Amino acid sequence: MCRSIHVLHNFEPPATEAEVLAAALQYVRKISGSPKPSAANRAAFDLAVERVAAATGELLASLVTTAPPRDREIEAAKARERAAQRYA
Repeated sequence: MCRSIHVLHNFEPPATEAEVLAAALQYVRKISGSPKPSAANRAAFDLAVERVAAATGELLASLVTTAPPRDREIEAAKARERAAQRYA
């Protein structure tokens, strides 16, 4: 259920709004225990996603590091290699 939650800090180019929103959505789904909220809970669910995304954006904007930015392609290759070993 948390496939879209990835490290978003220290990448070049920086994390997009879509990546932050996808992570927020997966987080809210996980903690609510509901991959698709009922109509009665839709407003609360959407508000939670919006607030988590905003907090995540603020966090990413305020973090500092001296490490060089990571490369998305290299990180993706490492993830594929780990998955291949795990599911071989």
